[in-house]
Amino acid sequence: MDKFFKIKESGSSVRTEIMAGITTFFTMAYIIFVNPSILSETGMSWDGVFVATIIATVVGTLIMALVANVPYAVAPGMGLNAFFTYTVCFGLGFKWQEAMAMVFICGIINIIITVTKVRKFIIKSIPKSLQLAIGGAIGLFIAYIGIKNAGFLGYAATSEGFTAGANVVPALANFNDPGALVALAGLIVIVVLMFLNVKGAMLIGIIFATIIAIPAGVVTLPPVAELFVNKTGEVKEVWFSFFGNPGIGSLFSEPSRILPVILIIFAFSLSDTFDTVGTFIGTGRKSGIFDDADEKALSESSGFKSKMDRALFADSTATSIGALFGTSNTTTYIESAAGIGVGGRTGFASVITAALFILCLPFAALFGIVPAQATAPALIVVGVLMAESFAGIKWDELEEALPAFLTILIMAFAYNISYGIAAGFIFYCITKIIKGKAKEVHPILYVATVLFILNFIVLALDII
Repeated sequence: MDKFFKIKESGSSVRTEIMAGITTFFTMAYIIFVNPSILSETGMSWDGVFVATIIATVVGTLIMALVANVPYAVAPGMGLNAFFTYTVCFGLGFKWQEAMAMVFICGIINIIITVTKVRKFIIKSIPKSLQLAIGGAIGLFIAYIGIKNAGFLGYAATSEGFTAGANVVPALANFNDPGALVALAGLIVIVVLMFLNVKGAMLIGIIFATIIAIPAGVVTLPPVAELFVNKTGEVKEVWFSFFGNPGIGSLFSEPSRILPVILIIFAFSLSDTFDTVGTFIGTGRKSGIFDDADEKALSESSGFKSKMDRALFADSTATSIGALFGTSNTTTYIESAAGIGVGGRTGFASVITAALFILCLPFAALFGIVPAQATAPALIVVGVLMAESFAGIKWDELEEALPAFLTILIMAFAYNISYGIAAGFIFYCITKIIKGKAKEVHPILYVATVLFILNFIVLALDII
């Protein structure tokens, strides 16, 4: 096992990898319940999507582990599943089978742009300042998710009352909610244990918070009879569902729908690509998972000789596989940073994560008792650790600071990794053009920027 995964060579240990895999699992296990809850609103079988979510996660994560040997987990992406349900199906009136067909096509496109090195060139085109900004911004993004899940934030009403949009002001919670108190206790435990250099501090904190959440009434233990519910047969309700009519057979049947279909597939692919690229840049560089030698191999080698190459390929194949089983776009999960934060450095951590997801099939109720308030503190601490990359940005040079700051600002407050990257790209290009340094910008960065702008124009005109 050590020989295959090169655990010692990576500066890790079997124990550390196991702890990392478990930690990553607990920080992202919510997806097996949240994803079917969202997709089932389209008419899909809840139980079918539940099983499909687990299968897609296991397969995608194992590909990442065995092909790329990196500690990342793959699962249906939050945001992408909401786009699938509320925009494509509800807003535009597509059947869920047609939406699934578009997800499958998106996956094929992602494979093509990975095999043809387009994704690699995208990574190479991003300047160092934006890479540092993306890494730190993802840390802030993760911390924001943690603070939100912990229940630490509320919203203060303005003089005009409690309204949406610009009039909503975030505020610190009053900490009279049991869930917020559970999260606060978990955060204190993790921080104290980390200061004491206790291994597995994050996992211990998650377990501690889960235990105290039971008497606090945040979670309820399920009846023993519900611990052995087998739902694997339900996947037949959703797998291979888009081969037919409605589905891929009806997708291009009407000329008036061709443009919206193309734009939807583009939106799926664009978001998926930059979420993944941002995750790899943000977590892989700081941790050393993608070291200088790997970056050199990424730039100079042909084929899939670098870990980054193989990781991108593993991620790109997972979306189409997930669509076959019956779930929306899968993506490399930013929550993997929690496992990386406790020392995970190889694919063995991902094997552990995948194994735990498999156990969720017969023990869904048991794993489901871990509340978001228990995993939230780990995400907050990971955000702190990732903020280190901010130090490398030259804040005293406006030319570098402006695009970096907007990347950070938009990613966190727009709650979208891709939009943060888009803001950075757009203002980096504008800055260089104004300064007479347009030739310093990589052509791919210009292309990506134009695509982002077109995407925003489409959204603004409500074309899709």
